[in-house]
Amino acid sequence: MAKIALITGATAGIGEACAHTFAREGYNLILTGRRMQRLERLAEQLNDKYNVEVAVSCFDVRSKAQVIENLQGLPAEWKQVDVLVNNAGLSQGLDPIDKGSYDDWETMIDTNIKGLLYVSRVVSNWMIDNGFGHIINLGSIAGKEVYPNGNVYCATKHAVDALNKGMRLDLLNHGIKVTAVHPGAVETEFSEVRFKGDKERAKKVYDGFEPLVAQDVAETIWFVASRPAHVNINDIIIMPTAQAAATNIYRK
Repeated sequence: MAKIALITGATAGIGEACAHTFAREGYNLILTGRRMQRLERLAEQLNDKYNVEVAVSCFDVRSKAQVIENLQGLPAEWKQVDVLVNNAGLSQGLDPIDKGSYDDWETMIDTNIKGLLYVSRVVSNWMIDNGFGHIINLGSIAGKEVYPNGNVYCATKHAVDALNKGMRLDLLNHGIKVTAVHPGAVETEFSEVRFKGDKERAKKVYDGFEPLVAQDVAETIWFVASRPAHVNINDIIIMPTAQAAATNIYRK
């Protein structure tokens, strides 16, 4: 019987790359995101290329009601989840704290912290009932170091770092592994979202060095997930060679 991976935020970037990587390794997939057309197109691609089963569920992780309704509505056989990749997350704006947007703050907090919690609450209970599972949380170098004008985004990723540690302790007795993967600069839609669709400004973030690409992070996540049952990688940071710290970026 094929293993199952549930990946949030699968419509682009690291989430989409994870979907391809886990499908390549023979996993059936539950893919979630806010753009149904992209989810359906990705599911068709994965099924055709890798001959795996793919279930899609379109919802916003910020909505507790949507998370519970859509995940609990899955058939019982799809709740045998081996790996949860909590990938859904974003950044909005790059302003000093005194000029920050209330809406941007709420979007980041609701997505990066509360969304992760809502999904983990549901899926961790499936894993407890099943007696197995591995939760992989997407953090960031911003969860280890703070950079100018990164204030609230950095705070949300510091929260993910803390939650990852707490989850690992809480779920240890149930045989569930918990890992955080913290990427540095990755060239995806991330900066375009941060700068509200300003592609030119987003591109300048990566001037002068070679950033990670989504597949770099996806392969790291797969490595973590593929360790034998007695091995848990608690925490891993993956950085572009040219980036020494979070303060190297987002100054343009």
